[in-house]
Amino acid sequence: MQVEWDVKKVTDIASKIRNAVVGGPFGSNLVARDYVETGVPVIRGQNMTGRWIGGNFAYVTQEKARSLEANLARPGDIVFTQRGTLGQVALVPEKPFERYLVSQSQMKLTVNRDNAEPLFFYYQFLSPAQQEYIGQQAIQVGVPHTNLGILRETPVIVPPVIEQRAIAHILGTLDDKVELNGRMNETLKAVARAVFTSWFVDFDPVRAKSSGEPPESICRRLGLTPDLLTLFPSRLVDSELGEIPEGWSVRGLDIVAALETTSTSPTAQPDEVFEHYSIPAFDALTMPTYEFGSEIKSNKYIVSPLAVLVSKLNPETPRVWLPEVKTPRAVCSTEFMQFVPRSRKGRAHLYLMMCSDRMQAEILKRVTGSTGSRQRAQPSQIAALSVLVPTEVLLESFDGFAAPLLDLVAQNREQSQVLAAIRDTLLPKLISGELRIPLEGAA
Repeated sequence: MQVEWDVKKVTDIASKIRNAVVGGPFGSNLVARDYVETGVPVIRGQNMTGRWIGGNFAYVTQEKARSLEANLARPGDIVFTQRGTLGQVALVPEKPFERYLVSQSQMKLTVNRDNAEPLFFYYQFLSPAQQEYIGQQAIQVGVPHTNLGILRETPVIVPPVIEQRAIAHILGTLDDKVELNGRMNETLKAVARAVFTSWFVDFDPVRAKSSGEPPESICRRLGLTPDLLTLFPSRLVDSELGEIPEGWSVRGLDIVAALETTSTSPTAQPDEVFEHYSIPAFDALTMPTYEFGSEIKSNKYIVSPLAVLVSKLNPETPRVWLPEVKTPRAVCSTEFMQFVPRSRKGRAHLYLMMCSDRMQAEILKRVTGSTGSRQRAQPSQIAALSVLVPTEVLLESFDGFAAPLLDLVAQNREQSQVLAAIRDTLLPKLISGELRIPLEGAA
């Protein structure tokens, strides 16, 4: 027989320690001049964008942190946004810091581990019902905000702790895999970028051969096979781009890749579903959204399966997208420049070239508009840029190495999207008790 769940207040699950539910220090006790390069990290809104507190921190000295002892958070604490993006919630991780200072815009809760599992209540505060409650209780005077009194009185569902842990384990396992995929993708992209830079920016194999280094040493040091090493020339020559490998050429980007601008009007097909590559979709998950034509109000470019999409809007934030087109109705925002490689094996090289520091710097030089919301790169000028073109056989060899890595990035991203959708479906059902977990044999 299943035990009925209680509804209590946050104060009922808080630890009995002093300052279990606290906010940040009084305004004048923490100001910008208190921040230093290293020390005790300060939790601000920008550090609460995921499950765990993280990102780029500001710091205060150990002495300053000791003077604000009442406002510290430690591993396992739950942190909430008090003003700003209400509804933000995150957990303090076990590593790498032993303590954090809560800023004036945050609050923290230390739960009583005897009857409350922090990860379970983290998910409860993410649930639609709890997010709605936070919005309803917000104080609307000035900047919408909440306070410690509201937090302490917030009702929470409190299952037996063994069920809390079982629910947290299920939801946490899904998030663990999403996070693992994210870390794996960062590694895969870093490897592809490193090899691209070594071969096509720093010309490491060419410089090594020209220096007289033995082939066996070059292959061992740079991770090349003897056959691959023979594809690189042994000297550099002058060009308009500076020194380049002998036998390579400098051409306009439009010779290497076509700038495709064939457009369509999705609203003309209101009942058809379009695979939509938009700026917001890139910023959210780097995954397209699927929308009816009636929901897409302006003309879009038809996306080629071989395309590399480069944002012309506010290019100080680089957005380079390697789309994995799944349907015949793939479209993208006209804020993207769509480049399609003319070489059969040139897509991975084109993508990494457009991501490179040099290309991003060149794009920024060709921006018009004086404000962030209106700054745009000029596609015709970008298409006319001079770029370095290696030999076709080397391009094909690089594609054989890099394309599988980039494909795996796309597969991991798709898997993470599915896992996140499963988590979002299960979360409200598990948190509310609509879906109960059998606990026979649970520890």
